[in-house]
Amino acid sequence: MMLVPWLLLGGFVLVAAASFWYLQLDLAALVSADGGHQMLQYAAGFFPPELAPAFLARMFHAGLETVAISAIGTLLAAVAGLALGLPASGRFGQIARAVTRLLLNFLRSIPELVWAALMVIAAGLGPFAGTLALALHTSGVLGRLFAETLENAPSTPTAALHDAGSDAAAAFLYGTLPSVMPQLVSYTLYRWENNIRMAAVLGVVGAGGLGQMLFVSLSLFKQAEASTLIISMLVLVASVDAISAVLRRMLGRSGG
Repeated sequence: MMLVPWLLLGGFVLVAAASFWYLQLDLAALVSADGGHQMLQYAAGFFPPELAPAFLARMFHAGLETVAISAIGTLLAAVAGLALGLPASGRFGQIARAVTRLLLNFLRSIPELVWAALMVIAAGLGPFAGTLALALHTSGVLGRLFAETLENAPSTPTAALHDAGSDAAAAFLYGTLPSVMPQLVSYTLYRWENNIRMAAVLGVVGAGGLGQMLFVSLSLFKQAEASTLIISMLVLVASVDAISAVLRRMLGRSGG
């Protein structure tokens, strides 16, 4: 059994070596004196960051656009995820469960950047394409998570309401939903954390926000502007992560 890890490690090394050969990567040029000088010269262009008031104003507007893209995309995905999660949990029969889960697998198997490229073609450049891209991918992720949560929800409250004469809708709203709501909101907040990161880079395909400004700055070799944008992305992502973590801890305490 001790031989298996070494065989796996050896196989990984062989695959990595074959990949370098297939891709024709020239590491010697990367670590050469000329290559190191060029990298240092390029990196030096990022300092000091651009702090012109006009540029900061445009960056602030793009930051708000990034937050809006992530928030609206996540909200739309939460609504669609719950709508798809209900049949995916088997509440409308096995056929509906299989079909819906196949749709959820399709939605989440396509990365956000690919969805954004498709949405830019369909809806044009700008934040609308980024919002749709996040909503489509996140619907698949949240729909699957919501379905699993609903499947594992305790059935006693719902059964008691059924026995008392409530219809299926009332039994779900007052029996199942209150017990799973903290977990559903927690999943949604976690996906918002992920979406704020992705919304910050969707601009590489023209989907608006800070990512689009960063792509333009790098394309024009304006490293100082790119440095300011990267710093603002880090601050924005860290802020949203902190807010989401606090909210999820509050939900955990209230759910417990």
